[in-house]
Amino acid sequence: MTLPHIDSLGFTTANVEASAAFFETCLGFRRLGEAVELEGGPYARLVGLPGARLRVLRLAIGTEVLELTEVLTPGPGARPGRPIPAGSRSNDRWFQHACLVVNSMEAALAGLQPAFAAGRITAISSAPQRLPDWNAAAAGIVAFKFRDPDGHPLELLQFPPDKGEARWHGDAPGPVLGIDHSAIGIADTAASCRFYRELLGLSAGGDGVNSGLEQDGLDGLDGTRVHITGHRCPTGAGVECLDYREPTGGLAMPTDQGIQDLAHWQLRLRVADLEAIAKRAESFGGRLISPGIVELGDQAGWIGATRALQLADPDGHQLQLLQD
Repeated sequence: MTLPHIDSLGFTTANVEASAAFFETCLGFRRLGEAVELEGGPYARLVGLPGARLRVLRLAIGTEVLELTEVLTPGPGARPGRPIPAGSRSNDRWFQHACLVVNSMEAALAGLQPAFAAGRITAISSAPQRLPDWNAAAAGIVAFKFRDPDGHPLELLQFPPDKGEARWHGDAPGPVLGIDHSAIGIADTAASCRFYRELLGLSAGGDGVNSGLEQDGLDGLDGTRVHITGHRCPTGAGVECLDYREPTGGLAMPTDQGIQDLAHWQLRLRVADLEAIAKRAESFGGRLISPGIVELGDQAGWIGATRALQLADPDGHQLQLLQD
């Protein structure tokens, strides 16, 4: 494995079993073993919730991993978790989603239809949107956004034959092939590029501005103009930054958002030098969540690393960095 590499993308859920059932039944994810229950210890300190009791379950789709976390008890003195804020919009800066690549938008939506009909999930997009030909970088891509039963945003994306990695044009047991990236709302493209490229070592991906009726229909907004920059690892999933120029008024990440909140997401990224990142993070607009680098001790086995660091990027999106 060439570093950096995203090991998993995850979020907090109200109930890992209910959430896992949705992803398995409606989207074709598969379980990677049984749920792990963590009673305090170094991992709870790492994520900024000392003494918490957590249940964690991993799911896979293609070669990517989605990690579900349920906070059973938040720990001594910690506040309880909060639901995803009502009225959340795609241009909020705490916005984060997982982009699921499909080989058939029609088949993927058919698999979701029972959950839509039962009111378990809701649409963000007005309908699947084919991005226009004038947008050379995205022309022919078909995309659709919706919210899972907890309210987490997800995107289905189908590449045309001339776009996307070769693995997005192969066979799979179902319509969902894997996770291409996680998209995050940001305030400053230049600051985010410095953080993800210069500090964390990701490379440049796509760069362009999306606008027009198709983007409005995709995002559920009006008058949309969004600057999109991609940041890629040598293999696997990447990060996509969404800098909404219009409409303005997107909400910033709450300063006290934590793993107990349903709006919490995290990227787990394997890196080569935790010390260097920890020393330089603040100079790149980052903020440490953990009390420095945490030795995982007897909790190292399930995560596959002995040392870790939890930090937030310039907009508050959380990353968990691992080193053997």
